[in-house]
Amino acid sequence: MNRITKALSLSLCAVTVLLIASCTFKGYSLNGSNIDYNKVKTISVEKFPIRCAYVWAPMEAMFYNKITDQYTQKTKLQLVKRNADLQVSGEITEYSQTNKSISADGFSAQTQLKLTVNARFVNNTNHNEDFEQKFSATTEYDSKLQLTAVQEQLVQEMIDQIVDQIFNATVANW
Repeated sequence: MNRITKALSLSLCAVTVLLIASCTFKGYSLNGSNIDYNKVKTISVEKFPIRCAYVWAPMEAMFYNKITDQYTQKTKLQLVKRNADLQVSGEITEYSQTNKSISADGFSAQTQLKLTVNARFVNNTNHNEDFEQKFSATTEYDSKLQLTAVQEQLVQEMIDQIVDQIFNATVANW
């Protein structure tokens, strides 16, 4: 290669690198949120009370802790008690278990645990994004086990799934 070709190649590479480095995706971040921080700065999350027949008391606190952690760790939003730009509220509407499969001896082999949450979202900077929606998650466990032995782990798994669904529906806009 002669000197002119090398100089042109190097110049082209430098321009390409500068163009790539200067490109940004406005509003998108690596954590999955799609928030315009020029407009939206605060969020309030209310506790999600248990409003179902079958109750496991620790579930309410577990859910609240997970959902507030999700927004504070994955966004730059400030958590406030009232007058927030974004508001998340709702209630736990179902916590149930059903037999999923029967073994050869006629007894239950698998039990399915289900958790459903009704969530309300208000975006005070753009009310077109407001919604109320149910989010659910299920998991199964061996019926030979007592629910009390696996309940905390299974409920945490379902809460994680539901909080991810709510987070995606509210600030990720997927």
